[in-house]
Amino acid sequence: MKITLSAIKADIGAIGGHTCPSLELLQKVKDHVRSKSKGLLIDHYIGFSGDDIHIIMTHTLGIDNKRIHQLAWDAFSEGTKIAKDQGLYGAGQDLLKDAFSGNVRGMGPGVAEIELEERPSEVFCIFAADKTEPGAFNFPLWRMFVDARSNTGLLINEQLASGVTFRIMDVIEGKLADLKMWEDKPELEAALMYPGRYVVHSVVSSDGEVIVSASTDRLHNIAGTYVGKDDPIAIVRTQKNFPATEEAGSAFNNPHFVAGNTRGSHHMPLMPVKLNSAASLNYAIPIVSCLVFSMHNGKLTGPHDGFGTADWDLQRMWAAERAMVIRNQGFIHPATLVPEELEYNKGYEARMAKLNKKFKDIDSNNSS
Repeated sequence: MKITLSAIKADIGAIGGHTCPSLELLQKVKDHVRSKSKGLLIDHYIGFSGDDIHIIMTHTLGIDNKRIHQLAWDAFSEGTKIAKDQGLYGAGQDLLKDAFSGNVRGMGPGVAEIELEERPSEVFCIFAADKTEPGAFNFPLWRMFVDARSNTGLLINEQLASGVTFRIMDVIEGKLADLKMWEDKPELEAALMYPGRYVVHSVVSSDGEVIVSASTDRLHNIAGTYVGKDDPIAIVRTQKNFPATEEAGSAFNNPHFVAGNTRGSHHMPLMPVKLNSAASLNYAIPIVSCLVFSMHNGKLTGPHDGFGTADWDLQRMWAAERAMVIRNQGFIHPATLVPEELEYNKGYEARMAKLNKKFKDIDSNNSS
């Protein structure tokens, strides 16, 4: 039996700023999904990472199914009513359209989905990030499937050694490219250099099984202005002929710099955090949580908190230290993003418009 995993997330309001959803808001989303899931879902789990609520669902209806996406959209819409009643910040922020049109892709919520033939022991991780961009997963996914220093399975597992195909999305042009390992490795790495534009959309094994699905929507591209960071979510299947769960998790153990931060303005390290963690008031350091599941006949066991053990406190400390080092550089690049990547670009353009009026030709200055 084919099972579909659907992970759909959205920021629909948070307490006192971009921190975390209220208990009442989260409960409303849970209640709606539970009341509408009979005959539609096999199982589901609902949690949050920072101010983003994620709905993890299993079903048999395939990817991009209207009924599944409608369920998530309606749950977020009902939750938004609570957020507005409570005066939460950014109520309904990620719901960028007035009405559901058959699929939440391009409407604000982030989506990762995989349809699979369930293995006898089907296991997977959900990586849910906040205060960052879709390309935040580029480097960890490269470590999982390309870097033998990070994943010894690339040497000793025949299926992994034969190479995977990375499907890369150009989020500016809206185009996809399939890059096969190992012949397209240079082109893959050239693309991954610029995660603001080129983003891992999915990873497929040499025998055609989808191992990874990641959300790729950029809210700025949809709304035409800044409405919050894109906060990606990804499904990564693990074990057997895929990366071990520990290899997938450890790809996040050296907090790398990503675009994000309080105003989407700075490069900051991606901090691995415990499940259902609020975003930090310390400049809103980008965060990622890891939900580890087992599944049988579509029924979920878990999640186990992948980043919840004591050893991850070290990575959290590294991320905090790196965040302070780069923020101490203030507004000077490379601490800040390049102009075209700034989320509050209109404000920057207004500053530059005033500045440009003050520039004069050198000859004109000399003559005066």
